[in-house]
Amino acid sequence: MATALAVKTEKRPAPDSQDVDSNAKKPRMWTAPSVEPSSLNVCLPQRKLLPSLKTKRAPELVLVIGTGVSSAVAPQVPALRSWKGLIQALLDAANDFDLLEEEESRRFQKHLQEDKNLVHVAHDLIQKLSPRTGNVRSTFFKDCLYEVFDDLECKMEHVGKHLLRSVLQLMESGALVLTTNFDNLLEIYAAHQGTKLESLDLTDEKKVLEWAQEKRNLSVLHIHGVYTNPSGIVLHPAGYQNVLRNTEVMALFLEAVKHKSDLEHFMLVRREDVGEFKKLRDNMLDKGIKVISYGDEYADLPEYFERLANEICSRDGSAAAAAPYDYRS
Repeated sequence: MATALAVKTEKRPAPDSQDVDSNAKKPRMWTAPSVEPSSLNVCLPQRKLLPSLKTKRAPELVLVIGTGVSSAVAPQVPALRSWKGLIQALLDAANDFDLLEEEESRRFQKHLQEDKNLVHVAHDLIQKLSPRTGNVRSTFFKDCLYEVFDDLECKMEHVGKHLLRSVLQLMESGALVLTTNFDNLLEIYAAHQGTKLESLDLTDEKKVLEWAQEKRNLSVLHIHGVYTNPSGIVLHPAGYQNVLRNTEVMALFLEAVKHKSDLEHFMLVRREDVGEFKKLRDNMLDKGIKVISYGDEYADLPEYFERLANEICSRDGSAAAAAPYDYRS
């Protein structure tokens, strides 16, 4: 049985209502900023691992990860925490490079403060930073992207690295990984561990097909693009619709699933509000997705995921369990 594992703690705004329905068909991993674990959290009993999840083998898993993983690794980078933070960072970079007139800058800032449709705001900003003809490769958007994601390696926090270690552990044991994130934190971390991961996006259909056929297990599929290849970035309404409605993309995802009729989805979430958690759990279960709480705080995620990865890899026998990290330090 193939399994799609999603972690949801902070949801980026959808371009329209259709995105909500799409999530039931193609699970994603959304995650949110990590905070330092408190002494109270350490004293609380550990969340038990759900038997139907911890008994999976790594090659059966498709990990779908999002903002929470990145923001847990580098919580001091606002662009990694939310859509609004990303657009604000791009706007700040454009202003720093003197690419916008004062009136344009005020207009973009006003739309951000009013929480206008952020996907449209991003689209308009990208258009402003891009050439007016499609056959010109030079673009200020690339410069702004590199400014926003510059020097991520130095901004990784120690606890967050252990979350990446668990993801890498599962990858090396056979799990596939796709992400909605634009950064390459996982690839950077892996390189320091002596493992080379390739960043893929949907502009290279041949490699994406090979990824789906499990010929590129040590590759990370960025379905919305990666900042190192601005031409593959999806940050506007038409681009999102193309991804959601692209039957080839859906076919590629299903290609990675061994037994399509028996696909099992799990979503890891923070159990902050009991009422909201119960509502989400009931709604998602109706769509075939098991919602699991990893804890009450964002800081509980790395420890929970490390235990889960160790359990799966020890059962699978394909990789040694990683030494546990002392989250109290």
